[in-house]
Amino acid sequence: MRRYIVEQFAGRLERLVDRLVEQFVGWRELLVDTEQFVDWLVEQFVGRRELLVGRGAAGGAKRRPMELWGGQLQIINVVEWSHHRRVYHVNMMNMMKPYYARGNVVLAVCGQWEEQGDDPLVDLFPGTRAGSPLETIPLSDQLTPAQQAEVREVLHPYRQLFSNQPGRTNLTVHRVQTGSHPPIRCSPFRVTGKTAQDLEREVRDMLALGVIQPSASPWASPVVLVPKKDGSVRFCVDYRKLNAITVSDAYPMPRPDELLDKLGGARYLTTMDLTKGYWQVPLDADARLKSAFITPLGLYEFLTLPFGLKGAPATFQRLVDQLLRGMESFAVAYIDDICVFSQTWEDHVSQVRQVLDRLQGAGLTVKVEKCKVGMAEVSYLGHRVGSGRLKLEPAKVEVIRDWPAPHTKKQVQAFIGMAGYYQRFVPHFSAIATPITELCKKGKPDKVVWTEQCQVAFRALKEALVSGPVLANPDFDKPFVVFTDASDTGLGAVLMQEDEKGERHPIVYLSKKLLPREQHYAAIEKECLAMVWALKKLEPYLFGRHFTVYTDHSPLTWLHQMKGANAKLLRWSLLLQDYDMDVVHVKGSANLIADALSRRGGPELPQVTGQRDPAQFSLEGGRDVTM
Repeated sequence: MRRYIVEQFAGRLERLVDRLVEQFVGWRELLVDTEQFVDWLVEQFVGRRELLVGRGAAGGAKRRPMELWGGQLQIINVVEWSHHRRVYHVNMMNMMKPYYARGNVVLAVCGQWEEQGDDPLVDLFPGTRAGSPLETIPLSDQLTPAQQAEVREVLHPYRQLFSNQPGRTNLTVHRVQTGSHPPIRCSPFRVTGKTAQDLEREVRDMLALGVIQPSASPWASPVVLVPKKDGSVRFCVDYRKLNAITVSDAYPMPRPDELLDKLGGARYLTTMDLTKGYWQVPLDADARLKSAFITPLGLYEFLTLPFGLKGAPATFQRLVDQLLRGMESFAVAYIDDICVFSQTWEDHVSQVRQVLDRLQGAGLTVKVEKCKVGMAEVSYLGHRVGSGRLKLEPAKVEVIRDWPAPHTKKQVQAFIGMAGYYQRFVPHFSAIATPITELCKKGKPDKVVWTEQCQVAFRALKEALVSGPVLANPDFDKPFVVFTDASDTGLGAVLMQEDEKGERHPIVYLSKKLLPREQHYAAIEKECLAMVWALKKLEPYLFGRHFTVYTDHSPLTWLHQMKGANAKLLRWSLLLQDYDMDVVHVKGSANLIADALSRRGGPELPQVTGQRDPAQFSLEGGRDVTM
């Protein structure tokens, strides 16, 4: 009997369950009933006698099933009879024992999580639903035992907020505006072998999280599985065709350097990272249809904001800005990375509680593994910031140290883009990068010619960033000092501040290559251009504050009295009237930092540590910078 059931019914039952799972994911009661039905069938037929049909059965081959059957189930109906193949399909009724109710169990498919009380459901995705204990949140070593206990007490009422399952905000929805453009439908990419298994797993997990659902949309974008270094894959949807017809969202993104400047002087820092931030923003009905993606397994659509949609960063940044409105003096956010900063412990505890209140009220969740509370220094936007200092993130330093020499133009651009993000740490970044950036010019071959000069510049940039440069964070209660200079083909500047001991510390380094037409300017025009360009670049630090500009070109000290016929100088002098500054002349030997920034210094870099006066630094001249 067991063999008969396996052969005749197992396949059909399996397909039936698959269809039910696909159509009714999330209907827990139906799944429970289905599992009970399967268990009932298995228990009734295990250990029963085989049904002998055909030749060799007792009584001959032509006997009917009801005559052949000798088991403990009663045949109630013959569904199909075949004389040719002697195949019998029958319906049977259990007459062996009464039904006993079972405990609450569920099939190995879960819908969106709902509160179940004491119901012992199988936890298929423990990493995505249950948050880690609050005790695992790192606390700063600078906190006393009493302060650490106070932090635990503050966090405890918000324990439901810390979860590895994404929440669902009620503050906004994402919309995809495509005008009157007809739907775009793409064919799915072919997947085989392990890739197909990975794709099926990703789709199953997203269904369980309630992030996607089966779709009947006329839109369809293909799926791409991008391999990671650890051997796993990243699920990506190719929305390029949809993005090409989507109306852009002009909401501004914050500047990372401005956020870092706010954090630098704080004594206490707390960082929070939202759990799969984009998946916490719902899509409106129209955007759901347009987010549909096609796979060999079927067509699905997102219920929440997916990665890769045009306008997604702007929508999320608008959400966190709305969330933190009125808290700008102690909380900043870049997309889903939130940081609370304070000068005193009492303020910090109160401000962290205010931010947690806002997050909880918005229906968002925070990933507990990414939280750090009460730190003196934190990693934020690729930097180590805090205690009045700004440094490179150690993990980024390792990446820079191990970066291989590029062989194509795209690889060159990737390295320059990465290194350029940290150019404020390198006194003459543009100068060193000249041979490498020349390879990216229009008309240059895609396969670059990597010369010895390129290798020297490549090694010099890596050494400059790996050597652990440290910049001071700006203190807006203290005056700023700016050094500017110009050479035949470049401009240079450095923003500095004095500490309590009177030592000057660099905050930002600037350098720029002159355009061909600017290289023909007169000396005073180049020096004045250096001042105008530097002040415009440093305007967020300087505008509305009194500061001092040092230059080694004496005529600039009377620029505000300009009455000559030089139109450029007259125009620039009018621009500089917006700034409250003193222009001070210094000898060239006392302006070596800015002078070096305006020239190419080669691979040997100055060791700027903030412990010596800038007049003590010197770079031997050469050619000029490149930016």
